[in-house]
Amino acid sequence: MISQLSWKIGGQQGEGVESTDRIFSTALNRLGYYLYGYRHFSSRIKGGHTNNKLRISTTPKRAISDDLDILVAFDQETIDLNARELRKGGVIVADAKFDPKVPEGVDARLFAVPITAIAEELGTSLMKNMVASGASWALLGLPLDVFNKAVEEEFGRKGPAIVEKNIEAVRRGAAYILEQAGGPLEEFRLEPADGKKKLFIIGNEAIGLGAIAAGCRLMSAYPITPASEIMEYMIKKLPKFGGTVVQTEDEIAAVTMAIGANYAGVRAMTASAGPGLSLMMEAIGLAGMTETPLVIVDTQRGGPSTGLPTKQEQSDLNALVYGTHGEIPKVVIAPATIEDCFYDMIEAFNIAEEYQVPVIVMTDLQLSLGKQSCEPLDYDRVEIRRGKLVSNLPPLEENKLFKRYAFTEDGISPRVLPGEKGGLHHVTGVEHDEEGRPNENAVNRRRMMDKRLSKLKGLRIREAIRVDAPHEVPDLLIIGMGSTGGTIDEARERLAADGITSNHITIRQIAPFPAEELKPHIQSAKTVIVIEHNATAQLANQIKLHVGGADKIRSVLKYDGTPFLPAEVYKACKEMK
Repeated sequence: MISQLSWKIGGQQGEGVESTDRIFSTALNRLGYYLYGYRHFSSRIKGGHTNNKLRISTTPKRAISDDLDILVAFDQETIDLNARELRKGGVIVADAKFDPKVPEGVDARLFAVPITAIAEELGTSLMKNMVASGASWALLGLPLDVFNKAVEEEFGRKGPAIVEKNIEAVRRGAAYILEQAGGPLEEFRLEPADGKKKLFIIGNEAIGLGAIAAGCRLMSAYPITPASEIMEYMIKKLPKFGGTVVQTEDEIAAVTMAIGANYAGVRAMTASAGPGLSLMMEAIGLAGMTETPLVIVDTQRGGPSTGLPTKQEQSDLNALVYGTHGEIPKVVIAPATIEDCFYDMIEAFNIAEEYQVPVIVMTDLQLSLGKQSCEPLDYDRVEIRRGKLVSNLPPLEENKLFKRYAFTEDGISPRVLPGEKGGLHHVTGVEHDEEGRPNENAVNRRRMMDKRLSKLKGLRIREAIRVDAPHEVPDLLIIGMGSTGGTIDEARERLAADGITSNHITIRQIAPFPAEELKPHIQSAKTVIVIEHNATAQLANQIKLHVGGADKIRSVLKYDGTPFLPAEVYKACKEMK
């Protein structure tokens, strides 16, 4: 028996690839397996090759696997594009409709199953995804009743007749391939899972759930890949908590609406990707100047311009840190796990109100859309902090306004909601005095700039850097951000087998940069390797700027739109040792 297995299904977009993966993985999740998925899809509504790769394991995994055990193909293109991932002795389950061929040089066993024909016999070719799922499930020798429960969950709302037809499609797919294979394949028989319930969600869903738990009651956004699922999730869930989602006409309207709602006292957010963030930059400066709380999620994708809308990249870092004209205090947080996506959203809303600044939560496509297992979330950790929000104010003196931008020792002024008696003040995007009145006096300007920029001194989120440092003086210190952590850890296991020691740091607070926390680790390492998905080493350059150590820092960069594989990181690190 084996402890892990990699499965992939591919075909044309709109052909049922996504639904097949969803039901297959739901059934595996019911059994208690740890799952890690990745979607490869085209930047179009329908058509073009798409595939979903799923890693199934008895232990937690946070990376896609290097190779592939089973490939399910709805067309020959899927085989041609993906078969070389198959390990020696792997299996291809293909629709007999297109007369599948195994490419030359690929050592794989082919099962041609009349997937479409069986579905059509049952009334519609749409059920071919269930036939393919049944065939895959049967090869693994897993209990069919568990899979049927997942089918009932998926199609129950359509009535018992539809459920029964889909269950029959599963049964026929399973029966056909078992007859061909002579029973389940022993080399693919998985060890039993622990049977414990786990969440199985994408990062965007965890972000939406975290925002709701944080007290967010308005999301204003414009659809964009790979951020749209945040809005779609909150459209379903937020009204149950008295909130609402507004789909605006563009990203400029989305961010300014969120600023207005936050000014009025409602916790509000928006979410987008690189092109949308570019449109928001002026408004982010407005939030900084008016010291209005603001939370934005940036789900990074391939750029520039339209770039690679459905592919992996981490190239927005410089834009998020430096994008606004002028200088404002700004916080940039980079979750690295599904759990981080949830807890970091709560922290983002707290920081935004406590420090009265824009907070950007920076994810990447792999983390945003990759579906994976995580342990149940701890809702007792949810804490709401609203900072210097004041009420019950004394009456204002004649011709005086509330000092909304009062100079204080920590740089953070008292904040009041509109309509609060005694809280009347002026708000403007131009430089202003303590009462908010426009003021271009040189002395005032310098004091206001110093006040705003001093607010974030010493700010550190929970685990600003996440450290796994078993070695006092490692051969390698490997640094990453976002979704690269699991891949790095698997590469380190292989390095350790070669006698190469390594420590691992995930940088989770991008701005203000946690230089003092990182510095001793940089100093003690012989070689520092920074793993990131961009072409210009943006994270490595932040380390060099704030910490130093340029002479020992090396970069491993990938910007072809695909995630790092553990083998790629292992090979690159071994060569740089």
